[in-house]
Amino acid sequence: MQFIKKLFSPIFAIMKFIQEHFKAMIFVLILFLIFAPQSKEDLKPNNLEQINLVGPIMEVSEVLKQIDDAAANHFVKGILLNVDSPGGAVAPSIEIAYAIKRARESKPVVVYASGTIASGSYYASIWANEIIVNPGSMVGSIGVIMQGADVSELMSKIGIKSQSVQAGKYKKVGASDREWTPEEVNELNKVIQGTYELFTQDVAEARGLDINKRDLYANAHIFTASQAKEVGLVDTLGVSFDAKNRLIELSGVTTPEWNKENKFDKFMKKISAQTAVSLHTYFPALILR
Repeated sequence: MQFIKKLFSPIFAIMKFIQEHFKAMIFVLILFLIFAPQSKEDLKPNNLEQINLVGPIMEVSEVLKQIDDAAANHFVKGILLNVDSPGGAVAPSIEIAYAIKRARESKPVVVYASGTIASGSYYASIWANEIIVNPGSMVGSIGVIMQGADVSELMSKIGIKSQSVQAGKYKKVGASDREWTPEEVNELNKVIQGTYELFTQDVAEARGLDINKRDLYANAHIFTASQAKEVGLVDTLGVSFDAKNRLIELSGVTTPEWNKENKFDKFMKKISAQTAVSLHTYFPALILR
């Protein structure tokens, strides 16, 4: 009897392990099915890279990494930056702009505006080889703004007073507990105008425009796609199909292979979409017309 137990002990050990770790094994199997290559096509290195710049521009480390990685990857022959953003903070927008400028030194970069390309997102796009915009896109808003609320009346009504200790005449510039003084407004204007000069100079240089005529294409003007083309802010009107074909042409690839969306991101988006549909059933969306 002992001999039989010893003989079959490896099998019993395996069965015991499966029983104790069944849930973990199922979880691993699910992950494998999600992430495992489904075909030989999934194992091919892509030679064209699409990177998305969507939403307000605030934290851009992931986008910068994607641009720099694509620029350094010798398999990738061209980069498509898909933009749909109203803009955002100055410094992150400039970070993307100069990452595109670096990438362009080694391979063509095409920007495709699938939606809004304005303010910071336009700044981010200026150094691309070409900017192609959807005919329905809104373009421009080349300007700089700094704003804040004056909540002093509200604070007075509810009995709140602010207090601070600071050194330096302009240390409380932009405070919301009172109206800004004329001196403070002038101080803020110095920053705003300096940033506007930087913005418009870079646009003029990148797009080959006359800085002395910047009131025509800058000055926070908002353009339709065709109007933006007339003033020189964009190169072509088209859709995603046209932008991809143009990058294929510029990169010279004969068999285009685009990067595929990360499977985990795709999986999470699918869950998010299903959740949104469920929520919409109980909480119908409000639509502004």
